[in-house]
Amino acid sequence: MRRQLLPSVIAMVIFTAILGIAFPLVVLGVGQLAFKDKADGSIIERHGRAVGSSLIGQAFTTTKGDPLPEYFQSRPSAAKGASGDTAAGYDPTLSSGANLGPTNPDFLRQVAHRVDDYRKLNHLSANTKVPVDAVTASGSGLDPHISIANARLQAARVADERGLSVAEVNRLIDDHTTSRALGILGEKAVNVLELNLALDQRAGASSSR
Repeated sequence: MRRQLLPSVIAMVIFTAILGIAFPLVVLGVGQLAFKDKADGSIIERHGRAVGSSLIGQAFTTTKGDPLPEYFQSRPSAAKGASGDTAAGYDPTLSSGANLGPTNPDFLRQVAHRVDDYRKLNHLSANTKVPVDAVTASGSGLDPHISIANARLQAARVADERGLSVAEVNRLIDDHTTSRALGILGEKAVNVLELNLALDQRAGASSSR
């Protein structure tokens, strides 16, 4: 038994040192040297303060959860805290989809309510088609992007709130549209945080003039 136990203990110690300590440290070192921004979470800073990550969505709402009309709104998020439907979502520690099927009555009522709210917020007619990403959560609940169609429908409202032309806002949408992954996967999309920061920067530049 001693002859069997001793090699097992030694092997465990060696592999723990190699795979549990050395390998993670090597990966950490390579990440910090070659991909520091990505390894640190792709954090975006403004004036020395972290305002979010380009990889994780966030809500642009008041403390009561009402959408801020001068900002583009992210897609709904199922990553919510204990407060349930009243929470804004986008809790990075609770990445999750809604787990409700497309025929679930609760899901259908929720989507219908979101469609009404979306049209009301963006001053759209009752027969305007609403992009699916504007009224459904992503599988992760943390999607930082919205579709181009979704952004375009919000452009007039944002332009009006900020005193800009729709053409100016549409140019900013184009500037913050990402390509398909590997050029073929998925669809082009708009990074909401980066777009809203560009709007704030545009407003600051205008006021300084």
